Amino acid sequence: MARKKSSKRKYSPKASKDVEREMHEFKRGKLKSGRSGKKVKSRKQAIAIGLSEARREGAKVPKKKSSSKKKSSSKKKSSSKSSSKKKSSSRKKSSGRKKSSKKSSKKSSS
Repeated sequence: MARKKSSKRKYSPKASKDVEREMHEFKRGKLKSGRSGKKVKSRKQAIAIGLSEARREGAKVPKKKSSSKKKSSSKKKSSSKSSSKKKSSSRKKSSGRKKSSKKSSKKSSS
């Protein structure tokens, strides 16, 4: 017995209008990004701008995907592991060098 999926809309008509307006600007070369003010060059970025504006105005739009957060956290974990190994090995070597240089300076003075 298969369940019927509800036919609710994921995006409201207002959201699609906002995206449509942003795409129109993008195609004319007039769409600029928010903070930097540079021209938008990709379709995906234009759609994202439209959705974020719709979200701000209170239209029904699904939440942002958290894929960027997952990627950054996995990068941090792997980089911290490798850096900690590197640091510990470099510390041992550097401390050995410092001691040997001090000993040689003491021997030459006495």
